[in-house]
Amino acid sequence: MPVAEAELRPKKASFHLKSADAILDEVRAAIGQDSPKSAQARSAVLAVMRRSLAEARRSAEADLIDHGRGTRCAQNLSAAQDEIIRAIHRFAVTQVYPVDNPSGAEAIALAAVGGYGRGTLAPGSDIDLLFILPYKQTPWGEQVTEYVLYMLWDLGQKVGHAVRSVDDCIRMARADMTVRTATLEARYLTGDRALFDTLEKRFEGEIMPKTGPEFIAAKMAEREERHRQMGNTRYVVEPNIKDGKGGLRDLHTLFWIGKYFYRVKTSAELVDKGVFSRDEYRLFQKAEDFLWAIRCHLHFLTGRADEKLTFDVQPELASRLHYADRPGMLGVERLMKRYFLVAKDVGDLTRIFCTSLEFDHAKPLDMMGRVTGMFKRGKVAIKGEPDFVIDSGRLNTTKADTFETRPLSIIKSFLVASRNDLLFHPDAIKQLRRSLRLVGHDVRTDKQANEWFLEILTSPRTVERILRQMNESGVLGKFVPEFGKIVALMQFNMYHHYTVDEHLIRAVGVMAEIANGGLREQLPLTHELLPSLNDTRLLYVALFLHDIAKGRPEDHSIAGARIARKFCPRLGLDAAETDTVSWLVQYHLTMSEIAQARDLQDPETARAFADIVQSPQRLALLMILTACDIRAVGPGVWTGWKGSLLRSLYYATEPLLSGGHSRVTQSDRIAEAKHKLEEALSAWPKPELEAYMGRHYNHYWLRAELELQLEHARMIRAADNAHNPFAGAIRVQAFEGITEVSFYTPDHPRLLSLIAGACTMCEASIIGAQIFSTRDGRALDTFRLRRAFTSDEDEKVRANRIIETVKALLQGKRQVLIDVGKESRHNRRLRPFTLPASVEVSNTLSEKFTVIEVMGLDRTGLLHHLTRAISDLNLTIGSAHIGTYGEKAVDVFYVTDLTGHKIESKSRQKAIRDTLLKVFNPEAPRHEERAPRVVNG
Repeated sequence: MPVAEAELRPKKASFHLKSADAILDEVRAAIGQDSPKSAQARSAVLAVMRRSLAEARRSAEADLIDHGRGTRCAQNLSAAQDEIIRAIHRFAVTQVYPVDNPSGAEAIALAAVGGYGRGTLAPGSDIDLLFILPYKQTPWGEQVTEYVLYMLWDLGQKVGHAVRSVDDCIRMARADMTVRTATLEARYLTGDRALFDTLEKRFEGEIMPKTGPEFIAAKMAEREERHRQMGNTRYVVEPNIKDGKGGLRDLHTLFWIGKYFYRVKTSAELVDKGVFSRDEYRLFQKAEDFLWAIRCHLHFLTGRADEKLTFDVQPELASRLHYADRPGMLGVERLMKRYFLVAKDVGDLTRIFCTSLEFDHAKPLDMMGRVTGMFKRGKVAIKGEPDFVIDSGRLNTTKADTFETRPLSIIKSFLVASRNDLLFHPDAIKQLRRSLRLVGHDVRTDKQANEWFLEILTSPRTVERILRQMNESGVLGKFVPEFGKIVALMQFNMYHHYTVDEHLIRAVGVMAEIANGGLREQLPLTHELLPSLNDTRLLYVALFLHDIAKGRPEDHSIAGARIARKFCPRLGLDAAETDTVSWLVQYHLTMSEIAQARDLQDPETARAFADIVQSPQRLALLMILTACDIRAVGPGVWTGWKGSLLRSLYYATEPLLSGGHSRVTQSDRIAEAKHKLEEALSAWPKPELEAYMGRHYNHYWLRAELELQLEHARMIRAADNAHNPFAGAIRVQAFEGITEVSFYTPDHPRLLSLIAGACTMCEASIIGAQIFSTRDGRALDTFRLRRAFTSDEDEKVRANRIIETVKALLQGKRQVLIDVGKESRHNRRLRPFTLPASVEVSNTLSEKFTVIEVMGLDRTGLLHHLTRAISDLNLTIGSAHIGTYGEKAVDVFYVTDLTGHKIESKSRQKAIRDTLLKVFNPEAPRHEERAPRVVNG
C-alpha cells in the first residue's frame, strides 16, 4: 500500500532520479542528425534508455543498502520507471509520430496499474500499463502504443498491458473483478490527462457505489484461496514474501478494500477514518517497509522476480541486512524470526481492519475476513461470567476497561472462549493487544490464572485454536515468557517445516485430535495406549514444552527439562507429575532416534532402551509424545514406516518393563521363528523344506520378520527352479509408505554399494537395509525404499527398474555413474547448509556387532560411497539403518570383520573413522565404478 513519500523519505537521499527531460536531452545528443524513425536512431534511443534504467537500479540498490528502507526503494524504482516511460512516450509522439493538428481521436493516455499503479515496484516486477484511447481511434494511437511497448520489451522488461477505451474499461470492470481491481489502482503517467480523469470519474461514479460488499467478498475469497494454496500458515520456514500468509499481498488486499470501501487514496487516511489508531498505522508502515526491503533485496540478489525465501538465499539476505550470528542463534535465524514477527503483525492488522469492516459493512466477517452469513446483532449474557458477553455471536468484554481493572480476565477470556467454543469479537482482540503490558509477574504467578491455563491446555476440543489465538494476540508469550522466546523462531534446517512456536501448537493439536478419536488408522497404537494412562494431562504439558528451549546455546532437551521443572509447579502439578513431564521433555527425541537408527531385532536395543525408560507408564507416554511430535514437524514427515518402527520398539521393550513375559533364550527364539516358517510353508515337500531351512545362519531367524522370510523363500525357490543366479522380489507396503526390494545373488564385498548406487541412479531414497548371507555363499539383501508414487503399479515399475539396473551392474553391462559434485538438484538444495561430519564406533550397542554411526551433510550418492568405503575396509555389514532429517544424514551400520567378530582394535576403529570422514569431502571426484562380473547370462 502506498504511503505519502514524505512519510518515508529522509531529507538526504542517496538515490538519484533522472527526469524524462534529462533522458530526452541524452537521446537528442545520441541521435544527432539521424532521422528519429531510422534504425540508427532507434538503437541510440534504446541505448540511452537501457543505460538510464541500469543507473536507476544501481542507485536504488545502493540507497537500499545505505538506508535499509524497503518502501522507499520500491518507490524509487517506480519513479525511475515513470520517467523512462514518459521519455519514451514523449519521444514517440513528438519525434517519431508527430501530429501537427491532432484531432480528438488522436489522443492517448498511459496509466500504471497493478503494483506499479500503487507507486511501488520491485526490481523484477512486471510493468503493468493501461493504454487509454478515445472512443474513435486512428492508426496513430496504435503506432504510439506499439512503439512504447516494443521499446520496453527491447529493454528486457516484462510488460503486462491492456489497450482500451474508457467505455471498454467501465464495461469490463463491471463484469471482471480482476479488471476492476486493476482500474481501481490506475495511476496517471503521461499523455492526455482528460482521458484518464474521465476514466477515474466514471469508475468512481458508476462502478464503486453500492458494490462494496461484492468487492470485499471477492477480495477476501481471493485471499483465502491464496492462503490455502500456500499452506494456510504464515509460519512455513521458506515463506513466499509476496503471496504467503502475512506477506505483501495481504497488505495490498487491505489497500484495495480501504480504497474501494472507505474511498481513501493513501493508507494514512485510514487513521482519519478510525480504522487504525496511529500506533497501528505506524506498525503498518514498519511491516510494509520491512517486507519491501526483503523483496527488493531478494530480487537484486537473484537477478529475477523470486518471491520465495528459499534456504539458499536466506543466509545472504541476512548478511545484506546485517543480521549477525549470536550464541544459540544464527544470523539467518534472527532474520527469519524478524520476518515471522512482521508476518504476525500483518495478521493482527488484518483482524483490526475486519473490525471496522464488520460494523461499517453491516455484515459479519470471521477471523479470516470472510462474510459468515450467520450474523445476529445483540448481546447475550454468559452464565457466571460478569466480565464477558456473547456479542454478535462472539466473545466480547462487558466493558471497555475490563482487562485494565481485572488483568486476570485476560487469561479468563481464553478459558471462556474454550468452554463455550467461541471466536473472539474483533473489539476484544483489540483490547487484548492493547493490554499485553498487564500480563506481568502477578498474573503469571497467580494460582487461579495457572489453573485456567492448564484447563485450556488440556481441553482437546478447542486447545489448538485457543493456543493459536493466545499466541497471535501476544498473550501466550507474555504469560509463559519461555514460550515468548521461541515465538517466530525458525531453525535453519530442511527438516522442520514450521517455526518452533507453530510446531509446539501443532504437536498439542495432534494430541487433541487423537483424544477426539481421530487418526485411528494412522496411529493405532496410541489409541490402544490412551485408556491405560493414569493422566493424559501430562502429555499436553510435555508437548507444549518439548521444544521450548530451542535457540539456546545448549542442548534444548536438557534446558527444556529444566524449564519444565520450574513451570509445572506453576500449573499445580505435584512433584511426581513434574518429574514425569521433565523426563518426557529431556528424552523426547530418544525413542525416535533409537527406532530409526538401531537394529530392532537385536535384543540389546530393547534392553538399553528399557534402562532409560524404566516403567511401562513412561514408555506409553513417550510413545504417544513421539508420534505427536513427528506428525507436527510438517507434511509428509510422518510415515507408516516410522510408525511401524516405533511400534516394533514399543513391543520389544514393554515386556522387559512389565514383567509380563519370561526371558526367552536366543535358541528358543530361533526355534520359534523356524517353526512359524515351517507352518507357513507346510505345502512344500519335506526334503525341500528341510534343505531350505538349513541354508540360513542363526542370525537370519533372529532378525528377519516372518513376512520377509516368506518373501525370501518364494523368491529363492523360483530362482533355483529356473537355475537363475540372480533374482529380485518386490513387496509394496502401502500403510508403511515403503517398497521393499529384495535381491538374491552370489555374494561379493561391494554388493551393497552397487545396490545403493543403482537406487541413486533410479532416484530412489533408501531408508533401511537388511543384509544376510546363506551358508552356500549367496547374498540375500532387502532394501526398504521411501514410497515415491501414489500408485502401487508405479512403485513396482520403479522397483523393477532398480532390479534390472543392479543386474546390469553385476553383469558389467553398466557402470555406477553418480555426480558427487554440487550440480544435482538435490545437492544445490543443500548448498546453503554446513554440517560437521562425525563417525562413532561402538561395541556396547550390540552383543554381536560393532555399530558405526555416521552423521553429516547429505548429498546425492552418499550411501553408495559410504558402503563402498566400508567394503574397502574389509567389513561385513549385517544391517543398515538409513535416516535423513532434512539436510542431515544419519546412517547406522551394524558390522563385523570378515571372520564375523566385532572390531576390537583401537587402531582399526580409528581407521574406520578416518576413512568414513573422508567420504564427506566435498571435493570428491566424479566416481565411475564398474562392478566385477559375478552374474552370468
